[in-house]
Amino acid sequence: MIIIADGGSTKTNWCLVNEEGKKVYFNTEGYNPYFVSKEYVIKSLQENLPTDLEIDKITEVNYYGAGCSTDEKRNQIKESMQVVFTAAKVNIGHDLLAAARALLGHTEGFAAILGTGMNTCTYDGKNILQNIDSGAYILGDEGSGCHIGKKLLIDYLRGYMPEAVRKLFWETFKLTPDDVNEQVYTKPLANRFCASFSKFVYDNNVHLEYSRNLVRSSFVDFFKNVVTKYPDYQKYTFNCIGSVGYNFRNVLEEVVTENGMTVGKIIRSPIDDLVKFHLELAPSQL
Repeated sequence: MIIIADGGSTKTNWCLVNEEGKKVYFNTEGYNPYFVSKEYVIKSLQENLPTDLEIDKITEVNYYGAGCSTDEKRNQIKESMQVVFTAAKVNIGHDLLAAARALLGHTEGFAAILGTGMNTCTYDGKNILQNIDSGAYILGDEGSGCHIGKKLLIDYLRGYMPEAVRKLFWETFKLTPDDVNEQVYTKPLANRFCASFSKFVYDNNVHLEYSRNLVRSSFVDFFKNVVTKYPDYQKYTFNCIGSVGYNFRNVLEEVVTENGMTVGKIIRSPIDDLVKFHLELAPSQL
């Protein structure tokens, strides 16, 4: 039995494929090595993997994860998983490679992630050609759930929210400005905390213009600071994976078109296409 997994900073989507080709899907939290330790990953997997998962029969784990962009960070996750999946060969790749493979297969093109965080690349059909650093959630991550959440929170702290939105925000979260600052600056996983407010933006129906403009400004920043910096970016279709890109795709597609690109695939999760890639196009390749 083999496992293919796509891990973001918030959630990991797993697919177990048994000897008969049957697929079983399940989820755990995300394991970005910049935010969680090896001990954290091990404990979380032991507590959250399905209780009926026959771990000793799993022979291979192909895990693509947010933050797994260097040998050091990949090894951190690999060592954690080898403690749990004791009989398996564990392969660790970057979630950006997962996005490119799921969106483009063996075709060259442009791929983006817009979820809790953001990342982008050009891809030659096999490897990532160019990647402009996202800057992560403190310095960059434009267009991501975290970036949208930060824009919302700063409007709240500075009193820029329309009154109806501010009232709904308070009724929903009961967070004072001091609470927000404590969560962001003293508590762990601040990126998840900020990104969690993108759902509030999506659900907000008391001032749709405010929400739309907030999301739009984040996507405009994403294109201005990242996408348009790729040489000849307009020759590619725009392909994107992630809950934020998918949920706000009507706004995203407008910004894509305004920047001279053609909209390609915009999907929520790469897991189905990633499983197909491993089983049909490139078995055991990571």
